[in-house]
Amino acid sequence: MDNTHEAMAAKLSGIQGYRPLFQKAFGSPDITIDAVAKAIATFERTLLSGKSAYDRYKSGKKTAMTPAQVRGMDVYFNKAKCDQCHEGVNFTANAYVNLGIGTDKPNPDIGRFEVTKDPVDWGKFKTPTLRDITKTAPYMHDGSLKTLDEVVDFYDKGGTPNKNLDEKIKKLNLTAGQKSDLVEFLKALDGSPISLAIPTAFPQ
Repeated sequence: MDNTHEAMAAKLSGIQGYRPLFQKAFGSPDITIDAVAKAIATFERTLLSGKSAYDRYKSGKKTAMTPAQVRGMDVYFNKAKCDQCHEGVNFTANAYVNLGIGTDKPNPDIGRFEVTKDPVDWGKFKTPTLRDITKTAPYMHDGSLKTLDEVVDFYDKGGTPNKNLDEKIKKLNLTAGQKSDLVEFLKALDGSPISLAIPTAFPQ
């Protein structure tokens, strides 16, 4: 952070909003270099997730997913074709896509266009992984959708129309049962996270 440890800790301590967050995370409102190191390491850590119900099902354990989740998997891959963007083992193509989120607001977030200045990137945001998706609410880049049910409803209506809406985003016309099953399938993507070591402090 282009500073000494002491000056950086003092500067962060002067930001009132950080103190309750450090209290919640580390049990103390004191912003020390060790606590800052842990916070940054946690932010930058690569999280690994595996052994989800879906993974076990695909490995041959057909009882790993519920009947609703199996039906939802069919909706995911065949009816809704969610894997056009959320594909592969990580359930993401790592591409930038315009879903229309927030484009109907007076001052919409222009997304990747802010960086590239290329008109084709207007309103585009990176597609996230769906693994452990139940643990990452609220959803979308602006947190405007609070539940997975809201997310499914948003996709079902075909996103929000705008000048750069991705061609893959179309009305799905799902039934209430299909929506419910799809949400259940998404829950089957929750895995067992693997904890990685956190440094106790920055090197001196």
